Amino acid sequence: MTENPDLRASDADRDRVAAVLGEALATGRLTSVEHADRLEQAYTAKTVGELVPITHDLPDVARSDVPAAVEQQAISAAFSKIVRKGRWVASRRTRLSARFGALVVDLSDAVLPGREITVETDAWFSKVIVRVPADAHVVDEGGSVFGKRNVTAGSGADGPLIRVTGTSMFSKVIVTRAMDDWNLR
Repeated sequence: MTENPDLRASDADRDRVAAVLGEALATGRLTSVEHADRLEQAYTAKTVGELVPITHDLPDVARSDVPAAVEQQAISAAFSKIVRKGRWVASRRTRLSARFGALVVDLSDAVLPGREITVETDAWFSKVIVRVPADAHVVDEGGSVFGKRNVTAGSGADGPLIRVTGTSMFSKVIVTRAMDDWNLR
């Protein structure tokens, strides 16, 4: 990156750094812990200059080899309870699907790819709990039929924007903040 280091970094700038980190992980140049640490630094960088040291010791990835950021992933629970928490790499769009079970997803320690992500809930006769970072701004764009939907709304902080979409039927969908006292076990 030869741009002015004081320029604000764009999502495309962060995605290019993420591609280099992904290639380094795939070729064994980085461990999974180093990859997660550097990826978090990349997606929280505000300026182009903050991105440079993240990949200074890694080979550049050719433009044609640059994969897009992980755009979508799915987490499903059927007749079971699934818990995803701790340090993990989320995607820009995460689909949470639960059928006759429970699904607990904690984004408070996850590496979020960018300033805006979408969590789509698809629940039938289930419970879905999503914990978001304390500084997140949450927008609820979903609905419920014969169920309960409790989404803690926006925040004035400078955190990520998390859109919650989808529909639940005969289910409970709860979106809460990391500072709230919810038992995620």
